[in-house]
Amino acid sequence: MSSSVQLRILCSPCGYDHITKESRSWCTNCEEGLCEDCENAHRKNKITRNHQFISIADYRKIEHVSISQVCEHHGENLEWFCKNHDKALCMVCVPSNHKSCADVISISVASKHARQSTALSDLVESIDRTLSNIEQCITNRDCATKEIEKQELEIKKIILEMRKKVNTHLDKLEEKLILELESNSRSCKSEYAKILQKLKSAEENLTKLREQTLHIKQFSSDIQVFLGTYQGIRLIVSETKSITDSIDASKDYELKVDMNSRITKLSKEVQAFGQIKVTENTPNLDFRNTKIEQAQIGITVPTSGNISNKQLQLIKTFRISMKEKNVEMNITGCVMLSNGHFLMANSASKSLIEYSNTGEHINDIPVSQFPCSIAVIDSYRIVVTYGSASFLEIMNTDTFQVEKKISFPKSCWGVSHQNGRLYVVSGIATIQVLDLSGRQLETLKIASNRVINLTSSKNMIFYTDCK
Repeated sequence: MSSSVQLRILCSPCGYDHITKESRSWCTNCEEGLCEDCENAHRKNKITRNHQFISIADYRKIEHVSISQVCEHHGENLEWFCKNHDKALCMVCVPSNHKSCADVISISVASKHARQSTALSDLVESIDRTLSNIEQCITNRDCATKEIEKQELEIKKIILEMRKKVNTHLDKLEEKLILELESNSRSCKSEYAKILQKLKSAEENLTKLREQTLHIKQFSSDIQVFLGTYQGIRLIVSETKSITDSIDASKDYELKVDMNSRITKLSKEVQAFGQIKVTENTPNLDFRNTKIEQAQIGITVPTSGNISNKQLQLIKTFRISMKEKNVEMNITGCVMLSNGHFLMANSASKSLIEYSNTGEHINDIPVSQFPCSIAVIDSYRIVVTYGSASFLEIMNTDTFQVEKKISFPKSCWGVSHQNGRLYVVSGIATIQVLDLSGRQLETLKIASNRVINLTSSKNMIFYTDCK
């Protein structure tokens, strides 16, 4: 039988009548292929008329995505969901382990809005963030490998220059040292290659998971989307832990050479041309764990200290300016970046000003309008508002290129970020709440109509009234 025949998906209802017909569509609820006639009958049947159909071509994209709908403990279908334990259950799990749980609902109810759930969005965002982390780690390890090669070349140059000053008696010693250097260099690069292989493997796995997750979102049933999200979260947490463990165990190496000080005078007595030293340092790899908060699990927040016991101490004062002379200054926002630099919004010009934490001017960064407020999203992104220009921009903190622009019907002033949500003062007496894709989640009405700035914590929003 040819591979093309083997890959055909046959109509399941026709198969019961021992009729072989190729499927035209796939029912994601029944999980079976249907020919044109059976699809029409499926749509007319009262019980199945609301089922979801996708083309066979679309089904191929999720055909090999593994989403288990069966309880791993009892082998029964997963039909219930415990909100208390954030766990899918079968009919045996409920009376045996979750009898006292108050929030046990049917999985069809729990998965009703799975396609639009924050958990699914967080999963895709977490995969993207982890892929970005891996990409930066790969770049770091590539640079470390190149640095080892550079150090190797520099040491070879030192050795060869010294070699010219001595007689041919040192040929064998020179060769011995070169071999030692190359052996150590090869060993260092071998260690780098191991973690690079693991990072690239993780990158490939997560890229595949991201593609599968997007296909699940587009083509699978709500239950499959819900369970796929739930199981995808477990996979990304496991993958992230594996990557973090590997990075924590990795080392940076540095090659050095100590030349014998007596080699030029006592060449016949010297038994070694030099010694290759390998220094191990903790690598400067900033791989941050992706935070995925599952839907129903509560998170304990540490008790904050009493603010009355806090004492502030002035660390440093410095005057700020811009490279361009005679530019008016009106600083309306300031944040600290992950590298310790200060980034300030100068609403009197279309620019942000970057300073080091020692008070040194780093750069003037041009932006599209007069900036109003800045907030840090994570170690790679910031968000900037532009007041009456009625839009905000999410920027990369390495290149300051705009990654996303979100428009508002009214002006947007103060901005804050917390747990994947943006809080934006927009219009009068209103705070708009949206996710990082720009989708509006809530509109909060507040008592004051003169709010410019705000900030947020996990469960509080603080705003200022300019009057």
